[in-house]
Amino acid sequence: MKESIHDLPEIIKANKTLSVVMEYNSHDFHVAGDSITGSQYDLCRYIAKRSGLKVQIYLENDLETSIQKLESNVYDVIAQNIPITNENKQYLAFTVPITRNKQVLVQRKHTDSDSVFFIANQLDLANKTIYVTNNSPSIMRINHLAEEIAEPIHIKEISGYTSEQLLYMVAKKEIDYAVVDKEITLKNAKLFPDLDFSTDISFTQLQAWALRKNAPVLLDSLNVWITAFKQQNKQ
Repeated sequence: MKESIHDLPEIIKANKTLSVVMEYNSHDFHVAGDSITGSQYDLCRYIAKRSGLKVQIYLENDLETSIQKLESNVYDVIAQNIPITNENKQYLAFTVPITRNKQVLVQRKHTDSDSVFFIANQLDLANKTIYVTNNSPSIMRINHLAEEIAEPIHIKEISGYTSEQLLYMVAKKEIDYAVVDKEITLKNAKLFPDLDFSTDISFTQLQAWALRKNAPVLLDSLNVWITAFKQQNKQ
């Protein structure tokens, strides 16, 4: 069966609409009153202006669902900061790096009234239960970390939740530990003064947008647009 190609020429020929999926959170895409803000949203707006394409934005909090719909041509781009790893590169194509980021542990600051063990280093994660969003990119890193410390780390995935909702759950003592991107914690640090984000789970990683491997023209074009956007914002 011939592989269905849905690269940039096909997109232009069909309706000149680039279908982009991203996560709803205060960092990437956020609605406040009549305004929409977010780093991924701003980049999409720039691409629309630069390319002449209409950029249709979809919101999805489950990365696995986004990947499945990407592969079935429902989406053309996953506009989410996904770690560029050898494992991910086996089935996804990545744009030029958009940011440097790392995954950190979210836990409550130690107090006498909270009996939950405070995790000061990665070795303390042994036999602990860590919550993540469903199909989070951090799962791979946590599994590798368990191998490195030679002890199990139990992972609980929560469907339909964003990373920011995990912060609320830790703050409200519904869960004790979660793993999210550092950028999310920096954006929300003032809202959660009782939470600690000081324990790193991963090293700093390059992160980028993802798309199908059979869309090289779209990949090249995105790289040009993203590079120009980054240079513009350095000025």
